[in-house]
Amino acid sequence: MSQSPPSNALFVRHEPNRLQILRSESQMPILIQHAGADRRPYIHPIIAPDGLGCLTQNEPWHHLWQHGLYTGLHGVNGVDFWTEGLSGGGLEHDGTFHPKPLVQVKVAGNTVSWVVETDWRSPVKKIILTEYQTWRFQDLGTSYRIDLGWKLKARENIYFDACPYGGLFLRMPWHPGSGATALDSKGRLRAESEGKRSRWVAASMPLPQREGEAGIAILDHPKNPAHPTPWRVDDNYGISPSRCIAGDWSLGEGEESLEYYRLVVFCGAINPSFIETEWNLFSLSNREV
Repeated sequence: MSQSPPSNALFVRHEPNRLQILRSESQMPILIQHAGADRRPYIHPIIAPDGLGCLTQNEPWHHLWQHGLYTGLHGVNGVDFWTEGLSGGGLEHDGTFHPKPLVQVKVAGNTVSWVVETDWRSPVKKIILTEYQTWRFQDLGTSYRIDLGWKLKARENIYFDACPYGGLFLRMPWHPGSGATALDSKGRLRAESEGKRSRWVAASMPLPQREGEAGIAILDHPKNPAHPTPWRVDDNYGISPSRCIAGDWSLGEGEESLEYYRLVVFCGAINPSFIETEWNLFSLSNREV
């Protein structure tokens, strides 16, 4: 897939708890970062590069705690940072998210970068982790690159349980009979790629607002701790590079972990050669955003 440079630079609408990215010729955002007080931060919508259709879904009927593109974990010193109190145990057993105002926002031509800093609190209101999501969005015209540096800093000794899913998660607007496709770097389709290690996983699907498909690939950096990371690829075409599938892990108080991912947003069906080329470029980059 060839890249054509965008005709206009990007601009942003920046509020303390929300960041909207727009092309200069449009008043409609192509991406919105949400960071509301005392709520999990997330990105939704992500609009297809040609402007036809939304590639993320917020609070789907099958998983009400899922929000487009977001992070979370199970079993952080026994605390769940995933279901937002909507599971059977409620908030008595679930941790909570507390983002700080969005302040580190930079715009340069077709690129926007920002940082989301969030305290993760236990049910007794104690901060046990601080999360730093460092994002960079690049508009290439016919596609986007969205880079994430995901850092966790332990505020006490932390033990992370093994789990079938957790970490960065993408929820797309799947519905039964939608004709969605998921494919990993080994050529495996959805069911075969579940729980397996791979360099990348892509999902595409038809959208109501367009003829044909559009999709998103998530690329795993070769210097990530579990690379090639095992993946969650669920029945509803949610995709997540999940280090926790490989086993439990830990951080001492004051220690940090860093994972680095790139999302490639594209129009049309999954093109493995294009995504592999994007992964090769990504693999040569430093683990910095």
